[in-house]
Amino acid sequence: MPIRRLWNKSPSRPPTSTIARPAPQHCPTIPARYCDSAYRGGHFGDAVRARGGTPRIVATGMWGRHEAETLARLAAWNQPIHRIRSRIEKIFGTWKRSYGLRRMRWRGLAKAAAQIRLTAIAYNLRRTLTIIAAA
Repeated sequence: MPIRRLWNKSPSRPPTSTIARPAPQHCPTIPARYCDSAYRGGHFGDAVRARGGTPRIVATGMWGRHEAETLARLAAWNQPIHRIRSRIEKIFGTWKRSYGLRRMRWRGLAKAAAQIRLTAIAYNLRRTLTIIAAA
């Protein structure tokens, strides 16, 4: 049987930003860094390894001889990444859907960062009220 590339059956979304790459000093000191494919490449991986971590980027395909075995390896690789990213992406989706972050209200990086911080504060306040009401 020839070696072929097996692609993940689930549709993958394009990376949100391929322009900005983190510098080594911006990577936190954590054992594993979970990212989407926008961070695929040597620069990011080297920055995480320099701080003693392991870069974990979602894989959409793997090489292998046997389809079932390769798909199992792909699922095993992506499982911890999907568990972390699903929690984070849910929050970003709520920000976009309910808090108007589909577009930035102001121009400029500082003002956009302020809008994101205000959105995070509003989200956390509403979440806190929900948690207190449930208790």
